[in-house]
This record gives sequence, C-alpha cells and structure tokens, in this order.
Amino acid sequence: MSAMDTDDASVVLPPSTTTSGLSLSLHPLPILNISEHLTRLKLQTNSTLPFVLGALLGTQNGREIEIVNTFELAVDEGEKVDHGFLVSRRDQYKQVFPSLEFIGWYSVAPEPTARHIALHEQFTSYASTPLLLLLQPTATRPVGSSTDVTAQTLPFKAYEPTIEIRDRKTRWMFIEASYNVETGEAERIAVDWTARGGEGGTSVESHLQTQRAAVQMLHDRILVLVQYVTSVLAGQAPKDYIALRSLSALIASLPASESPAFREEFDTEYADVQLTAYLSTLTKSANILNELVDKHLLVASGGRDDARGQGGPRRRGMGRQGGIPGDWDRMH
Repeated sequence: MSAMDTDDASVVLPPSTTTSGLSLSLHPLPILNISEHLTRLKLQTNSTLPFVLGALLGTQNGREIEIVNTFELAVDEGEKVDHGFLVSRRDQYKQVFPSLEFIGWYSVAPEPTARHIALHEQFTSYASTPLLLLLQPTATRPVGSSTDVTAQTLPFKAYEPTIEIRDRKTRWMFIEASYNVETGEAERIAVDWTARGGEGGTSVESHLQTQRAAVQMLHDRILVLVQYVTSVLAGQAPKDYIALRSLSALIASLPASESPAFREEFDTEYADVQLTAYLSTLTKSANILNELVDKHLLVASGGRDDARGQGGPRRRGMGRQGGIPGDWDRMH
C-alpha cells in the first residue's frame, strides 16, 4: 500500500459518495496547541503559511474517538518524519497518560492534497487508520452564523483515511468526518483563564493587581475625607453636618484594630501563612537534597546501578574508593 497513487487530483471523497461513521470528539487543548504552534512558526519563519506537523493523542473505543492532546513532530529534509523522535515522545506521554494512544496527526492547509497522502503513509505503522486534523486558517465563518464556538465555526476539519479502487488501482483518499467539541470542567476553567487573563500574567498576579488598585482607590478617598475634616477643624471649610454625622457613624462601625481579639486572630492567620510558605520551601529543599544525594551516590559508585538498593535504604558512608563500609555488609 505504500506505493499507492498520489496524483494531483482531489484526495477528498465528496459527501455524496460516502460518509464517515466516526463519532469524533475534539477537546479544547488540541485546538489551543495547534493554534499556538502555527502562530509561533509564523513568527519564527516570517511566513504566512509555514509547514506545521504534529501528532494527535486520544482514546478510541470502536468508532468513538476522542482527541485529547497533541505534540509537535520533528521533520527531516524532504518532509520525512523523525520516527525516533515520534516514538520517544509517544512513549513519554504514555508513561504519564497511560490511556492516551497515537490516533492521528495534524497539519495546516486550506484542504488535503497529494502532499498529505504522502505524509499519511508515514503514520500507518503507528495506527491502522490515522486521522488527519487540518487547521484551515483562511477559512471564514458563514455570514449570519452564531458567535458560539462550535464545530461549525472553528477553522478545523477532520478527515478519516480510506482506500479507493479506481481503474484497477488502489489509492488513499480522505473522507471528511464531523466532530463535536467536548470539554470538561477543568478544561473550561483553563480556556476561560486563557481568554480572560492569560495575557496579563498568572491568575495570582492579576488578582493582586486588582486588589492593589482597590486599596489605592480606598486610600485616595480616605485622604480626601481626612483633608476635609482637617480643614473643618482649622476653620478653613464650612461644616457639613450630614457629612460629619456619616463620618462619625462610619468610624463607630469600624472594629478596634488594637483590640486583643483582633490582634490574636491576625497573629494566627499570619502564622498560618508563614507556616505554609516554610513548608513549601522545605519541600523544595528536600527534593533538591534528594537529587543531590542520588547524584553523589551515582558518582561515588562509579556509575553502577547498585548504588541504591531496590526499594531499600540509601547507602551511607561511602569510602574514598567508592567501597561499602562494614556496617552495610553486616546489615546485609
């Protein structure tokens, strides 16, 4: 099948001929990853339509497929996929997310061409029918369409590969597959953060900036009130009894900042915050120390794998020549 015909004719079967029976779900993370990949390559290559290639990770249960994550692929000269890099990255993701499998690949183009058929054949060894997710940056939304972000408004199209027999020859073709945007609660929170505050820094920074602006505004208004009361006491401003009664009521409603109960509660909260910060620092320091000990044992043992017992305690007191002290021999 690797020598199939890939002429310049259309490689997409018309919907009237056949339709895809896939139940395809697309999560927001692949959408964001592919869009960021394209934008970054545009800036790096100074090109309006750079060559973009990546892998799709997801789950498949029969004809039900979910595209959950992506990663970029390295390409050699002649648009040859670096298969060593692909396998390495796929296995790394597999260790962290055991349920995710390689289910296809993505690229950027107005529509599939014979070029994509040639690329598709390079992925058939990883999946029997690898999907193609195509970002179409030049696609425009139909006039009068809703502003809701759905599968109909996104500039993405999914294609399922199939084999067509024509003139006693077989060749790869693509069938357009419809999809739905699937999102969970965590993904909705992440997308909302990206849309609202991602460009302004972390959510903590954005929150602190808002709090700082509110405190600054309160401080400025308090200064105005203090200046007015000072002017009234100095006889430089007329007395506004309504405003003065409001100020007196406001001051009476404020808690006494120097009361024992307030000071005790404040000290407790301050101690809790400091303790949390110290615990975080202690955890990081312990992790760094653990890595340092592992590296020291590895160097002292001359790179042998037995520098640390399998599931056992660390070996202490290594000799000058990397030997093991008598205590360790007696213990074992």
